Amino acid sequence: MGLSRRKCTKEFKEEAVRRLDLGASLAEVARACEVNPNVLHRWRRELRDYGAKAFAGHGQRRQEDARVAELERKVGRQALEIDFLRRCLQHLEEQRKLQALTTRTWSTRTSKKK
Repeated sequence: MGLSRRKCTKEFKEEAVRRLDLGASLAEVARACEVNPNVLHRWRRELRDYGAKAFAGHGQRRQEDARVAELERKVGRQALEIDFLRRCLQHLEEQRKLQALTTRTWSTRTSKKK
């Protein structure tokens, strides 16, 4: 049976970080809160970086992060399309040059009058 993720409230996370800031050891707070010390590091970093906006959702990306990720995916798709089209163009140019070398410069059609 798989373990389910615990969902901690914003207040719980802020209290854990406050304990760290008051001088409690990382291991002590991690044991008391029953979380991995790496999680406490992440909570501290998020609180420092985002302040009051930290811990806004329930595991959801922040709106601006989601928008950046969406735009990066779009740029990636467009880069692939450009690369594909560039290779197609290169192939067509090679075919055109090859055809120009194999065909005669004068017309092979002759007109016949009846």
